[in-house]
Amino acid sequence: MSDFVPGPAIADARVVLDRIRTNMRVTIKGKDAVIDQVLVCLVAGGHLLIEDLPGVGKTTLAYSLARSMDCAFARIQFTSDLLPSDVTGVGIYDEQAKAFVFKRGPVFANVVLADEINRATPKTQSALLEVMERGKVSADGGTHTAGLPFMVFATQNPVDYEGTFPLPESQLDRFLMRLQMGYPESAAELDILRAAHSTYDAIALEPVASRDDVLQLQALVGQVFVEESVLEFLLRIVAATRTEAEFRAGISVRGGLALKRAAQAKALLGGRDFVLPEDVQELAIPVFAHRLALARSGPDALEERRAVAAVLRKILAALPPPV
Repeated sequence: MSDFVPGPAIADARVVLDRIRTNMRVTIKGKDAVIDQVLVCLVAGGHLLIEDLPGVGKTTLAYSLARSMDCAFARIQFTSDLLPSDVTGVGIYDEQAKAFVFKRGPVFANVVLADEINRATPKTQSALLEVMERGKVSADGGTHTAGLPFMVFATQNPVDYEGTFPLPESQLDRFLMRLQMGYPESAAELDILRAAHSTYDAIALEPVASRDDVLQLQALVGQVFVEESVLEFLLRIVAATRTEAEFRAGISVRGGLALKRAAQAKALLGGRDFVLPEDVQELAIPVFAHRLALARSGPDALEERRAVAAVLRKILAALPPPV
């Protein structure tokens, strides 16, 4: 594998991804691993759930990605009185046309930030999650396609659950990955304090990639080779979650497919056209943890999430990767 020389398409993909990564580092300080995982999610064509405290840069992260790709960005603040039509859009009667005209909602963007998604009612949550799954909105007897590319950043606060409607497991399964931002290191936070901008829309980033570039990257993911032994290794991880007594239920078939595609995207990010066992190992927790729940749930949701991650780490440690 050390003698591997990437083909032109793979090499070009890595150049584009490196440009986006470097551009995002201008505003996202000290979070290179988070940026890489966001790019994996983007290239895999998935959606991202970020669970962290307010004020750690979640909005800036989403906005920086959109600006780097010259894509439309929309932020939706989810509240208890938010209606599904506030997200997807609504039909308005046009006097001149003597007909109803569909006025598109903020979900018709390329990068959509659904801020504090668990503060909206289940009906409004479902309206967004339906668009995430289908990439389309059905309204007024017609079907309207969301942006291409289309990626949702949903955030929720892991500490304050008062007045919230937690996402059910079936809806959490729609997210490819769940990440935490965390506080920046001291040196990175000092750079943030020195910056002139104080809000995300004051960030001046020049696009370094086009929408077509991103669509080509997403089309290329399926061509990344996954060797049979790596597939079997992935399946052993999935099977272990299904027999683990500490979990209420194991990973679904959809979850296994999600990890495969994420691993293919990570290989592409590394300039490879083949998946390594390490790709599967590194992404198993971000892809699987939010799809699992303990058989005996505790009162503290944050502690349960940590416990799920700990069990997954134990499973990964017990399964030797293929050579």
